Amino acid sequence: MEEVVHASGHENVAAEHASTFEVTTDDYLTPAGDCILGIDADRAPADFDPAFVRACQSADATITVTLDADGHTATVTGRGDPALTFESDRSAVGRTSDYVDDRTVLVDADAAAADLNRELAAALAAGADLTVTLRVDPA
Repeated sequence: MEEVVHASGHENVAAEHASTFEVTTDDYLTPAGDCILGIDADRAPADFDPAFVRACQSADATITVTLDADGHTATVTGRGDPALTFESDRSAVGRTSDYVDDRTVLVDADAAAADLNRELAAALAAGADLTVTLRVDPA
C-alpha cells in the first residue's frame, strides 16, 4: 500500500536535523526548521487511507519513504508502531527514535534529514518540487 504527498522545497531547507525529517502543509519555513524537507504539502497524515494507517500500526510493518526532487532521490526505511495515529492535519514526521505523536509516520528510521544526500537537500533549497512516497509492507 502506498500514499503519495507532493510538496515544495524552500530556500530555508537545510536538512540538518539528526533524528527526524518532516514534510508540512505550512506554506512557510524559518531557518529553525532544520528537519523540514518540504512545505505546502498537498496532504497530511490525517488524509491517508484508513487501511494504510491500520497496516502501519503493526510493530512488524516495514515503512519505506522515498523522497524525489529534480531526479535526486533518497530512501528511508523504518517500522510501524501500534501507537501511530496519523491524526495530524499539518505535518508528517519520520523519526530515528521510537517516539510517537500525531505527526509521526514511521519510527526507528535508518536516516534523518542530516543523513540525506546533499544534492537532494540543495535541490529542495533551490525550490524543487518534492514527491514523498510512503509504502507499508505489513509483516
